Amino acid sequence: MIEADDFIVPASERGYNFYTGVPCSFLTPFINRTISSDLTDYVGAASEGEAVAIAAGAWLAGRKTVVMCQNSGLGNCVNPITSLNFPFRIPTLLITTWRGQPGVSDEPQHELMSQITQSLMELIRVRCLTFPRSKDGVAPILDAAEKVMDESGLPFGLIMEKGAVADAALEQAVEEIPEGGILEDRVSGDGATTRYQTLEALLGEADDTAAIIATTGKCGRELFTISDRKQHLYQVGSMGCASGMGLGVALNSNNKVIVLDGDGAALMKLGALATIGAYHPKNLIHIVLDNGSHDSTGGQATVSPKVDFAGVAASCGYQTAWTCDDLAGFKEAMAAANSSDGPHFIRMMIGPGSIDNLGRPTVSPAEVALRFKNFLAE
Repeated sequence: MIEADDFIVPASERGYNFYTGVPCSFLTPFINRTISSDLTDYVGAASEGEAVAIAAGAWLAGRKTVVMCQNSGLGNCVNPITSLNFPFRIPTLLITTWRGQPGVSDEPQHELMSQITQSLMELIRVRCLTFPRSKDGVAPILDAAEKVMDESGLPFGLIMEKGAVADAALEQAVEEIPEGGILEDRVSGDGATTRYQTLEALLGEADDTAAIIATTGKCGRELFTISDRKQHLYQVGSMGCASGMGLGVALNSNNKVIVLDGDGAALMKLGALATIGAYHPKNLIHIVLDNGSHDSTGGQATVSPKVDFAGVAASCGYQTAWTCDDLAGFKEAMAAANSSDGPHFIRMMIGPGSIDNLGRPTVSPAEVALRFKNFLAE
């Protein structure tokens, strides 16, 4: 058994000081200390997959990161690890508990995952070791993990057994919950604005120093077609993770951060709006391009017509939340967002479809991530 600081201090000396995740009872003493330690920044996520995305954004902004979760939550991490971290070569230290480990009585829902935790990690190309149980074992394990991450650019896993870390009290200040934001309705009824037209307008309104993260599908493809820039990141997978990544960037950068989401992607991780509202990054603009469909897969309908995205964002603590359906309204919303502290939310209702013969980014995801990271470091 070790004290939490036996790991946190040497990890911090190696630069690992940004932690995010979802609690587990096996993690309790460790996560409690990451919350209270002066050496660490902690972001509580709504889901484990969101935590992976937040950490990815923080890494792009120059932080070394740690994601913490229960091994049942490892299932929620599979998609972003395989379709975000892997193609973009984004490392993180992934601490996963071993609920249901042999010889330890546990709940029935952990029976299967306990048997496949290590093999699942290896299957998704996350090499892993057992979380250290002695102070002397910490440095060698951290050195081994960092060597693998430096060479591969991929996450490395540490599997924490029950009782690995001594008890630590929770010392967490109660944060003031942001009041509901200002709702702005600029729906004209004209409609029929396209995604392409909206993206062109966005680039005309965005500052040259703004970092732009585009969700997977036609959004990123159209943005690349209009203008490929070093401050653009085109998510080619990890549907729903653009907002979490944007939060990770915004919390660790002074740049304006613009997230381009889709209605289907936003619905997939709607809890991210609550996380963004709670952590309240002043430099974040979150735009949902809502055409009521899964446009990249044939136009199947989403349930977005029944969802008041702006109302949800305002209730979650966004500073302002706009609903627009034409370029005049969109430009007004962008001008307001650019001139005041956020986070700001804009729901832009657009028509379905895309330009003919739409291409795909010709720059590899790993190259996109590296140049985006370098841009943020300028």
